[in-house]
Amino acid sequence: MAVVEVKKKKHIYWAEINRPESNNAIDFAVMDELEKLLGEIENNGNIRVFVLSGSGHQYFASGQNIKAFANLKTEEQSRQMAERMAGILERLENNRFWTMACVNGEVQGGGCELLLAFDFAIASKTAGFAFTQARFGVPPGWGGITRLVERVGRSRALEWLGSNQTISSEEALSTGLINKLSITSELRRNTWEWALELSRINPDLIEELKQSTRFALQSPRNESLQRELEQFARFWATPYHQKVMAEELKKLKKQE
Repeated sequence: MAVVEVKKKKHIYWAEINRPESNNAIDFAVMDELEKLLGEIENNGNIRVFVLSGSGHQYFASGQNIKAFANLKTEEQSRQMAERMAGILERLENNRFWTMACVNGEVQGGGCELLLAFDFAIASKTAGFAFTQARFGVPPGWGGITRLVERVGRSRALEWLGSNQTISSEEALSTGLINKLSITSELRRNTWEWALELSRINPDLIEELKQSTRFALQSPRNESLQRELEQFARFWATPYHQKVMAEELKKLKKQE
């Protein structure tokens, strides 16, 4: 199986791409499994964090599987493939759970586009990142340009897209491409602990935080500020918030 579930525990769903023979490259089988996993998580309703990693320590994802896509000759064929993967990445971005990339090794081409669709990324200090699409005569096609510009700015995005250079884990961290670094031996443990911390937030609030930050990027500032105020008031009046407030008041009374 292309993507193998590793753990499903405490509101966390952890899976990994298991294609060592192709350096964890993305092909139609991987797309099948990602769609299946997303469907399971969406139907579950209790999952608050989805973590994706690669098998082993060499590659998180090496990009598009050249052999698998070699038969795509026409513009329409390539568009259909790209639209399908782009749809998967949009589902990752817009769902009611956090998404986290556990970057266990090298990330290349389409693997970088996959990475950019996650809310968070923690990487091994030995990981490297390379936007290799231009080497094959094409730009990114799964939303990678848009997300990269959002993440690191236009000038740096152009540099990385045009140079085929390998970006070190330290540079990836300093530029905001990823959020955290870990030594390789502690990567999965550190990822799990971070996922546990994030899983404390309920899905309604996760969804709102993701939507509101996207709205802030795309909308006039005054509209974003107004939406923020309205959503704060709406969530304040929910039974969940009232329950949390009551519990906190009990704790304070015990301390008096």
